[in-house]
Order: sequence, then structure tokens, then C-alpha cells
Amino acid sequence: MRRRPARVLVLPLVLAAAIPALSMGSSAPVAADSVVIGGFPVEASQSPWTVALSSRDRFGGTRAGQFCGGVAVGRATVLTAAHCLDEDVLGGPPERVRDLKVIAGRTDLLSGRGGQEVRVSQAWVNPAYDGVSNAGDFGVLTLAEPLQGDPVIGMAADGDPAYAAGETATVYGWGDISGAGEYPDSLRAARVRVLPDALCEEAYPGGSDGTYDATSMLCAGEPEGGRDACQGDSGGPLVAQGRLIGLVSWGIGCGRAGNPGVYMRVSDIMRTLGWARASGDA
Repeated sequence: MRRRPARVLVLPLVLAAAIPALSMGSSAPVAADSVVIGGFPVEASQSPWTVALSSRDRFGGTRAGQFCGGVAVGRATVLTAAHCLDEDVLGGPPERVRDLKVIAGRTDLLSGRGGQEVRVSQAWVNPAYDGVSNAGDFGVLTLAEPLQGDPVIGMAADGDPAYAAGETATVYGWGDISGAGEYPDSLRAARVRVLPDALCEEAYPGGSDGTYDATSMLCAGEPEGGRDACQGDSGGPLVAQGRLIGLVSWGIGCGRAGNPGVYMRVSDIMRTLGWARASGDA
């Protein structure tokens, strides 16, 4: 199977079906009940910290130009995946994308109703991000104005029991729901399990498929496949015990047995950024 390390749609949705390089590139079936693969609908009000990254100029007006996810950790601070802000994705550095926005509080992207669309005033990409190993895959967006209401989720620091293997977690996004380029208009979520580091290290030992690093990553899903994040969910939140523990980052395919989804470990992000408290505004 051709590897899709970065779980992001890198060209406008209207072009994806016509370009083989953007398909999953595999004849292996995805579980039928398997965005999120194997997910269920959820209202934005149930996860107000889940936001969509948008650029209509780059990705077209369909689904409000959504191409990645993000999570509000401060009223004007959003975490996302570094690969979502790559020049190959955006067509240039993020500061030159004039209509780069965060959409918050909107369940249905196609309707264009409800919630906020807030301009990104500054984008910081982790300089240590490595697109080969997938290490350091996170960035920080500063918004031009604060998000309304109480949209902020707390982050799980080192030693938090939410990271324990076997813990039930939930991943949120507007990404592919089948592994075959089927994108929903509305927000979805899927329940997954935090998996042991040893299983993840065996699945991704290094080389061209990326390298699992337990100090900065965690993986979640089901060993037999099924529920998982997928293309378009990149940068979105993985939540356990009401706290943010991961950002959707990479994997091989979607919902495949033996290839769980890999997430950036939020405690490592906090340590890297010097965030000792529960909010990015700290």
C-alpha cells in the first residue's frame, strides 16, 4: 500500500478524485462500519474546542474550504499539525495565505451557518518538524480575535492517567469517513483506545513508513482495525477523560489492522513550548 503519512488532503476536494496520488492507493478493504472511520455524528456544541482550518482560495468553497482540523487550547490559540501548514499544502508559507481561517462552533460546514470564522493572524510551525520520521508534527495558530464562549479544552500534562494504555479516547474531525475520499459535511467523532507503545513501535519501527517515538507520540485505535482518524482530520483533537492528549498526525491508511493512527503527544508539545498550565494562553 502506498503510504499516506500525513493525514491531510493536500489539494482542493474537487480535484482529489481525479488525481490518483491523492487516493488511498490500496485494494485492502476498510471495515464497513469503519472519521473519522467508524465514527458517529456529533454537534459542535459537544466539542466546542474542535475547529476546522479553512482556505477557500486554496481548497474551494465546498465545505467552507476545510482541509485540516485544530483544537482551541486558548481563546485565541489553536494547536494543529505542522504538516497542515506546509507550503506544499497551502501553496506557500501560511503568512501569505490571505484567507487562512479557523472555523469554530459550526457543525455543518456545507451550510455555512452558525459559529465563527476567525482569521489567523500568526502561524508558528515547529522548526524541529521532520516530514520523514513525522517527529515534531505540530504548530500553533494565533487568532486575530478571541473565540466566543468557553471553547477551550485543558491539556493533559506528563503523568496524566488519560495517557494510559487501554484508556478510551475520542477523536473528532470532518475527515474521510471511508478511506476512499468520502468527506462528510458535518462534524463526526470516533471512540478509540490508547494502545501500548510496544504495539506502536512494532507497527512503525522506522524507515520510509515513519518512526514511532513514544516520548513525543502516542497511538490509538483498535489492533484489529476499524475506528480511526483519516485524511482531512489532521491536527484535530484526541481527547480522554475530558482532556486533550493528542493531535491527529500520521499513519498507514485508515482503519487498517496493525496500523493504528499516530498522534502527537500533547504533554510533549507542552514541554516543548514551555506551557506548564492547562491553556495555551498561559
